[in-house]
Amino acid sequence: MTTHPTIPAEEYPQRWAKVQTMMGQRGLDLLVAYADDRATYGAAHARWLADFPVHFEPVCVVFSQRGDPVLLCGPESDEYARLRGRIKDVRVLREFTHPDEDYPYSRIQSLSEVAREIVGNLQAIRRVGLAGRSLMSADLLAALQETLPHVEWVDAEGAVCDLRAVKSPAEIAVMRHAYTIAEAGIQAAVETIGVGVTERTIMAETEAAMRRAGAEGTGIDTIVASGPNTRPILARSTFRQVQSGEIVLLTVAPRYEGYHAAIGRPVFVGRVNPEIERAFEAACDAQKQAFAAMRPGMEGREVEAIGRRIVGEAGLGEYFLYAGVHSIGVIEFEPPIFGPSSPAVIQPNMVISIDIPLFNTPWGGLRIEDGSLITDTGIEMLNHTAYRIDK
Repeated sequence: MTTHPTIPAEEYPQRWAKVQTMMGQRGLDLLVAYADDRATYGAAHARWLADFPVHFEPVCVVFSQRGDPVLLCGPESDEYARLRGRIKDVRVLREFTHPDEDYPYSRIQSLSEVAREIVGNLQAIRRVGLAGRSLMSADLLAALQETLPHVEWVDAEGAVCDLRAVKSPAEIAVMRHAYTIAEAGIQAAVETIGVGVTERTIMAETEAAMRRAGAEGTGIDTIVASGPNTRPILARSTFRQVQSGEIVLLTVAPRYEGYHAAIGRPVFVGRVNPEIERAFEAACDAQKQAFAAMRPGMEGREVEAIGRRIVGEAGLGEYFLYAGVHSIGVIEFEPPIFGPSSPAVIQPNMVISIDIPLFNTPWGGLRIEDGSLITDTGIEMLNHTAYRIDK
């Protein structure tokens, strides 16, 4: 479908094969990839591996080195997972059940029982990779490890994330569409902004526009911050009314078919403090020069350093508070993240966000953020939002 691009079903077995190749390279007999319904990053492994938008109960995708994966879920999610996801073998995991609830008609298995069935011999399982460990509760992690007490548990989060750094043509098409949704959100916000309008009203119109355009949710909560509320890196909308002579900071990150887009802009409401104008010009210059310099084969921190240098030369370096270049995909801010300490290399078909942050300043804060597609020879901007927006 040209109007609503999706990831085709045949792409998922290709992803499974990549996982199993990685397992062989790392000597992993089993891989457990955990996911839950936290909007920012919780569902990433389940969405990329199974096209499953986790809801309410957590899930695990389990791989052996051969055969199709198994999706393990709670007792209220199995039919939903079979209907919605791409993995056909769906089972209820004992470690996901609630001790005070009964499910008499569910077949409930422990991780060790599932592992025995898909591998054949528990003694053959010596190394188990675990992705998503940082999302798990201590109780769940302990319960999973107790079911396979004889194995070595290996952190596989980075290895799984690395597999999705370079995007397929279908992923790129989906993300292009996500950026059109993000631009619709920005447009709705700008049309709504005015003196006396509350942040929460602006947010409501922004998210309504993105939902109408096809968003299933957001990667981070939509940020609409005005006046002093722009100072922190993160903000939630309030009932504060926009005043003349200040900026409204917008950051939208709609999620479409599991994938994200992100755009950040300040909107000028009347004449503002000259310090804000100067900071805005520096951030725009940093954004443009970083974009112009980015090429495949570069270390991403080389690009990020350009933005930092320009902001620093403007006397604002202490307000550039986080890595200004990062990947975007099934997580809004996902690896690889190209900060000053990262040696990661930019590759063709990565989708990368250039995000110039200026926060914790005496006058407030702002960000200029755009999405870009790395091509074989250079870079293509994925959104075309004006830098300067006045109301």
